[in-house]
Amino acid sequence: MTLREALSRDICLDEEAMEKAKKNWDSIAKPLDSLGLLEKAITRIAGIMGTADVDLSRKAVAIFCGDNGIVAEGVTQTGQEVTAVVTENFSQGESCVCLMAREAGAYVLPVDLGVAETLEGAVRQFPLSIPEGQKSVPYPIWDQKLAFGTENFLKGPAMAREAAVQAVECGIETARLLKEHGIGIIAAGEMGIGNTTTSSAVSAVLLGVDPCEVTGRGAGLSREGLERKISVIREGIRRNRPDRQDAIDVLSKVGGFDLAGLAGLMIGAAVYRIPVVLDGFITGAAALAASALCPAVKNFILASHVSAEPAGAMVLEKLGLEPVIYGQMCLGEGTGAVALLPLLSMAETVYRNMSTFQEIKIKEYQHFL
Repeated sequence: MTLREALSRDICLDEEAMEKAKKNWDSIAKPLDSLGLLEKAITRIAGIMGTADVDLSRKAVAIFCGDNGIVAEGVTQTGQEVTAVVTENFSQGESCVCLMAREAGAYVLPVDLGVAETLEGAVRQFPLSIPEGQKSVPYPIWDQKLAFGTENFLKGPAMAREAAVQAVECGIETARLLKEHGIGIIAAGEMGIGNTTTSSAVSAVLLGVDPCEVTGRGAGLSREGLERKISVIREGIRRNRPDRQDAIDVLSKVGGFDLAGLAGLMIGAAVYRIPVVLDGFITGAAALAASALCPAVKNFILASHVSAEPAGAMVLEKLGLEPVIYGQMCLGEGTGAVALLPLLSMAETVYRNMSTFQEIKIKEYQHFL
C-alpha cells in the first residue's frame, strides 16, 4: 500500500467494541476501574481491533534499524559501527530487547532500512514464521536497505524526499505483513547510533520549540557533548528549513530511516487495525510524524513508559497518551514497549477469564460521579 492510499483511508476506533469492552470490565467481580490504565488499554485495543474479543496471544517487536550521517559531527559517545553490531545481535537473540521479548513471548523482527554495513543474517524475503509460544533464535534481519545510512543533515538534507516516502511505505508494509501472519500487537523498536539527535531535531520542528528543550544526553554525552549536540541540531534546522506542516519534509531533511519506517508502521497499523506500543522518546518522535501525516493514528497507539529523555513526557502529552510504566528507562531498542506486553497479557487474562458479579451472585458495584 502506498502512503497516499493509506492516508486516504477512513481510520477510526470502533466505539461499539469499546463500549462492549467497558461493560465487560464493569461486570467482572472486582472493584470498578481497579486495574486503572490496563483496563483503559484493553478497552482501547478492542476499539482498535474492532471487536471486544481481544486476543493478544501473538506478539512481535518490530525494530527499524539505520545509520545517521549526523554522527560525523561528534554528537554521540560511540561510533557508527555499533549500529551494525547491535542489529546483528538482534538476529542472534543476544540484545536486551531479545532477552526481554523471549520472556514476553514476542517474536523479534529486525528491519534494515539503512545500516551502513552489509549484515550477516539478512534476507530479502519477509522472514516471519511464528509457531505458538515462539522463543527460538535466530531472528532473520529483513533486508529493506534503502541506502548505507543517511547523509549528514548539517551539510544538507538527511535523505531525498522520495527515500523518506519509501521508508514510510516499508513501515506500512511491515504492519500489513505482521497482520497477515496473525500478530495481534506490535511493540515498536529502533536501532541507529545518532538517532536521539535526529529524534530531537524532528521533535523540535514538529513541536515548534528550540532544540534545547527536547535534546538530552542520549547514550551518555558529557555536558560539552550535549551543548555540541544542541548546536548541531539548531544549525541543521536553520540550514535545511524543514516545513513543520509537512512531516515528510521534516523526516527527509533532519530525520532518519528508522524514524520514517516507524512512522509508517504506525500508519499501517492503524489501517490494518493492530495496536502499536511505543517505546521511548525515539518512537515517540516517529509517532509525532505519523500523527502529523494522519491525526487519527494517535488513537491506535499505546504508550508503554515515559522516557528519561527530556522530551519524553512532552511528546506523550502532545500525543494525548498516558504511559503505564514510570521506570526511568531510556535504553531504546523497544525494551520499554516489550516491558508492557506481559502487563497487557495479564490484564487480558482477567478481562477474558475472571468471574462476573452475576456468576458468583454478588451485587455489582455502581459508578458514582
